[in-house]
Amino acid sequence: MAKVKIGMVQMSCTADKQENLNKAIEKTREAAAKGAQIVCLQELFTSLYFCDVENYNNFSLAESIPGPSTEVLGALAKELGVVIIASLFEKRAEGLYHNTTAVLDADGSYLGKYRKMHIPDDPAYYEKFYFTPGDLGYKVFKTKFATIGILICWDQWYPEAARITALMGAEVLFYPTAIGWSTEQDEETNKDQYNAWQTIQRSHAVANGIPVVSVNRVGFEQNGAMKFWGGSFATNGQGKLIYLASHDNEETEVVELDLKEADNFRMHWPFLRDRRIDSYQPITKRYIDED
Repeated sequence: MAKVKIGMVQMSCTADKQENLNKAIEKTREAAAKGAQIVCLQELFTSLYFCDVENYNNFSLAESIPGPSTEVLGALAKELGVVIIASLFEKRAEGLYHNTTAVLDADGSYLGKYRKMHIPDDPAYYEKFYFTPGDLGYKVFKTKFATIGILICWDQWYPEAARITALMGAEVLFYPTAIGWSTEQDEETNKDQYNAWQTIQRSHAVANGIPVVSVNRVGFEQNGAMKFWGGSFATNGQGKLIYLASHDNEETEVVELDLKEADNFRMHWPFLRDRRIDSYQPITKRYIDED
């Protein structure tokens, strides 16, 4: 298809898993009613962002994939005729968990999953306590409407991940996300952090000549100590903003992406043609020391 309509669901969450799932279903219906063909939900949308603390009780939030949530969302995808991108807390085996995104095709079929490769460990983002790094590699999914690449939140900062996924044939890069500001920070720091976050992702669009869609959560969590900054956005393959959400409100927006633009962008800015793949071996080192 030359053009595809993308639904982006930016929402707040509560401690009630079923309530969050119901809200996501409602907003997916809203996006479909607006013409969306592919709907992307934010990272770990069925719960509060629980990685702010290291608490063994939070492992009870995990589920198998495929499992209960993908079964419900698969039926919804089939009913609405839309693709659903669903970020979930995966229990793979006893004591083995992943931050995982499942893809449900427009006929309700489960296409597969991507497990988050880059796992952060920062104050209020203690993800290494919960998540084993992904071992499925980078993934693309051939859906009814487009071949899509899925990466998750902390993956956003790594051009290598975007490049590899694009080289695998992704026509759009999706980033389900959960990122916010400490409410103790000053406004200038908040602005600088958001701009850096947006800029690095727009650069992935430019470097690869394909659209980027980033969907973040919104609202206050962690007893008011963290404000998830929303700011979800979509770009074309030159990094041009097509849609930009607010920092404060729940929003369900549908944007149209022209997938045929990639050929024109890559023709005039032939970054893929001019890659010196013979010179990139050093990138596999942790750090390139002088000796």
